[in-house]
Amino acid sequence: MPILYEPKYNSNKELIEIEAISSDIPKEITKQTWKQNTLSHSTVITPESAWPGIHMVEVVRSCPELCRFCLASYLNLPFRNSSLDAGLIPAIEKGFAITKRIGLLGASITQHPEFEDLLDWLNKDYFDGMRLSLSSVRASTVNKKMTELLARRNAKSITIAIESGSKRIREMINKKLTEEEIYSAARYAKEGGLSSLKLYGMVGLPTESDEDIEATADLLMKIKRKTSGLRLVLGVSTFVPKAHTPFQWFGVRTEAKKRLKLLRKSLQSNAIEIRTESYSGSIIQALISRGDRRLAPVIELVRRSQNNIGGWKKAYKEVQEKNIGYKSSKQLPPWEEIVHTKWQNDRILPWRHIQGPLILETLIKHQESV
Repeated sequence: MPILYEPKYNSNKELIEIEAISSDIPKEITKQTWKQNTLSHSTVITPESAWPGIHMVEVVRSCPELCRFCLASYLNLPFRNSSLDAGLIPAIEKGFAITKRIGLLGASITQHPEFEDLLDWLNKDYFDGMRLSLSSVRASTVNKKMTELLARRNAKSITIAIESGSKRIREMINKKLTEEEIYSAARYAKEGGLSSLKLYGMVGLPTESDEDIEATADLLMKIKRKTSGLRLVLGVSTFVPKAHTPFQWFGVRTEAKKRLKLLRKSLQSNAIEIRTESYSGSIIQALISRGDRRLAPVIELVRRSQNNIGGWKKAYKEVQEKNIGYKSSKQLPPWEEIVHTKWQNDRILPWRHIQGPLILETLIKHQESV
């Protein structure tokens, strides 16, 4: 509860401490972890949801690979899975009685220890008519059995996250994935009867150069040549720092906007579909991700006006100039400091009083390996 903790700022508008308001309140709150043998599934199925009419079933939580930017991996540690018999089968049967659209959800669902058994169960004639969707899967785990089942269950595509075509960047972010594993995933998608392969990529990662962007374009074109007839769709986002990850100290790189355009230009003429997330939207995400409670009046102003980058900057400037809601010592720092600046490792972070699965020293060690 924010009311129980009081942030302290210095004259330079820097956060210097987060103190409990009384001695009977712990200095830190430790994130709690659900450790039972079942995970979540949809409780409401509606055409008005983000995934219309789909019954979502959580297969795993966290991910053992620990890509250094990934909130889902780090914040949800330890990696754990729902029991096949006690969790997944009952949840899927419950949803299938209501809708034919079933989605399997998780950061790395194919690393569930009984995933092959789950595929065998879903291959029963009873599930004919099901439309099955998987969240992004690890490329090295894709096989023909998986893609054939997806095709039988009316899926058109499978999604893998490559992040970058640059081997150097993949190693830097701890993405343990080879080009051959990516090619194999594409080949199995085609051989299994799927019509398209979706890939997730990212720009603006630490140490990234234009050459790394060119490597991503080159990789996609190689996949296209190796799997002629398979539709390729690359979704690209801009790196946004997230709390409790090794990359929480990095800001959004301004070069990312140019590199989104560079990647689009490189691929559009090669019959590869590219979908880029809004750079401005990523800037707003970063502001919220790394901002502290001084953003509250900014959010309130945006709610009453325009929820776009112009509206956010206007509201931010108004709060700065009029000092809305806070004493002068608590004025907002410059926009660039929150969104774009690489913070020092000894900086007091807005979530300092919340202890995640890994201690700060471990996150710093993972970050410094970059």
